[in-house]
Amino acid sequence: MLIHEAAALGAAACWAVGGLISVAPAKHLGAIGYNRARMSVVFVMLAAFVTLDDSWSTIAPEHWAPMIWSGIIGIFIGDTALFLTLNRLGPRRTAIMFSMNAPIATLLGWLWLGEVMSLLSLLGIVLVIGGVVLAIAYGHRSTHRHHWEKISGPLWLGVSLGVLTALAQAVGTLIMRPIMQTGLDPVAASAVRIGVAALALSLLMQLPFRQFKQLAPFTPRIALAVVLAGFVGMGVGMTLFIFALVGGQTGIVSTLSATSPILVLPLIWLRTGEAPAAGAWAGALLVTIGTTLIFVS
Repeated sequence: MLIHEAAALGAAACWAVGGLISVAPAKHLGAIGYNRARMSVVFVMLAAFVTLDDSWSTIAPEHWAPMIWSGIIGIFIGDTALFLTLNRLGPRRTAIMFSMNAPIATLLGWLWLGEVMSLLSLLGIVLVIGGVVLAIAYGHRSTHRHHWEKISGPLWLGVSLGVLTALAQAVGTLIMRPIMQTGLDPVAASAVRIGVAALALSLLMQLPFRQFKQLAPFTPRIALAVVLAGFVGMGVGMTLFIFALVGGQTGIVSTLSATSPILVLPLIWLRTGEAPAAGAWAGALLVTIGTTLIFVS
């Protein structure tokens, strides 16, 4: 049966769709305002599921510190940087930048946890970095007119935020890795991490700085987009990913779920009517091949 592999591919598709849904509300509310709203919605969804499933009991006292730190670094910092990147670079480049979390996690796992890094992993890292550079440098056509392909502000700043996104996500994952082997329910862990991030964002927005405030009020359309992005990206997408890990091989599942940079290209094409440049396809393909080598090595 290929149901678990299909679920992994479905998770990648959900994350790609969720990213596209996020474009409008992230621009409207600002990265911090949107991230706080999205995290709050997702927390309510996950907390309700964990309560019904009676999974809170899997959390032991020693789990709290890693979950809190992982939530602050991986989600509060990582996801906020993600939507700052989205507002500056658009969904295509952001998906490519986000994929760098795989090689960064591999390098940090080698340095921090003493995990073995094979020659295939090194080759995968080189391919991912090369794919990112290719997609950023040659992934745009001169005929592209859609605002999703426009860069807001300096390119170096958007790329730096993208690297911060990948780094924070990788560190957040590595913090969680040891305690996830103790029987901690992954959905309960996700609920706590996201709840911590939502609380941190709420506190940040109380500071007297305009940059930390919500840019504009909610409208019915924006509120619907926030709920849909949270439901599709985190609710359905993460559920499919966890289901895939239960019955599928980790390397195959991780590889299929990492195809978002490729899957997002036809979705953008359908939405904008503008075909991605050859550099975008080539870069996304290199990223996927590199990620595959990292996971199967």
